[in-house]
Amino acid sequence: MSYKSRLLQLALGGLLSVSTVFASMTNAQEVDLSPEQNSRVRAEKVEAAIKLIPAGYKFVTPGKFTVASVPGRLPFAIYASDTKTSVGSEPDLAQLVADSLGLQLELVPIAWADWPLGVVSGRFDAAIHNIIVTEERKEKFDFSTYRTDLIGFYVALDSKVKSISKPEDVAGLKVIVSSGTNQEQILLRWIEANKAKGLPATEVQYFDDEAVLDLALQSGRADAYLGPNATSAFKAAAEKKTKLVGTFSGGWPQTAEIAVATKKNVGLAEAITEALNAQIKNGNYAKALARWSLSAEAIQESRTNPPGLPKT
Repeated sequence: MSYKSRLLQLALGGLLSVSTVFASMTNAQEVDLSPEQNSRVRAEKVEAAIKLIPAGYKFVTPGKFTVASVPGRLPFAIYASDTKTSVGSEPDLAQLVADSLGLQLELVPIAWADWPLGVVSGRFDAAIHNIIVTEERKEKFDFSTYRTDLIGFYVALDSKVKSISKPEDVAGLKVIVSSGTNQEQILLRWIEANKAKGLPATEVQYFDDEAVLDLALQSGRADAYLGPNATSAFKAAAEKKTKLVGTFSGGWPQTAEIAVATKKNVGLAEAITEALNAQIKNGNYAKALARWSLSAEAIQESRTNPPGLPKT
């Protein structure tokens, strides 16, 4: 069965949305989706990181770094052409950490909801899939940061909107956002602030179908789309129909960071942080992010357990 046939089968079975499938089929023409991943960035051992692995720590499988992965959408992760191997930006990051620690990478595809229990119970050494550091999560997990969480405003290539850098810039615009998301809450707060200043109203639009959303942007029915920068940046690079005009922290006004999650107090986080910093310093980290159009979310230094988003 071909990769595209498999995607359509998943859609018909209700495991993936039709819009996600067609987006993945488009992107599949642009990137390496082979299970071998010969184009993946690899790294040498980092002795300083290996020395930080606690003497008593037992990996799930000796000699392997077992990581929970959530195949669902690029650039984060999706199934390769063999329909069983996770490939994407997060598997690439996991590979860099595994190489640094002198271990073989073992990716375990799971549903998003299963990673917390899997890490706590010891089924996985770590979970790596766009996990944001929060104060509530820090009660059960240790974190090693590797990306900033950004939301981005994207417009059609021929749009007259050149920059959205502050709340006032959305006044008078028609903006698409997904219901129930943190970016929706940020946008609504901006609209209220602009209203108090007497600025023109912002029209908020909601679309369940990604194809309809795209059409709204291209036709001028909407001026901008506000959503997760990672997926929007990857799509913009692949399709070349939209452009970025502004980014903000996903936890605005607080900074939101994405990190490798490990079980609390097992001592593995410091070794992973050291490994990540070595890859940041030698340039492998930048190459891995660029491969998936995620350079805008790069960090200068990995940190262990930084301040997380506050409890709600």
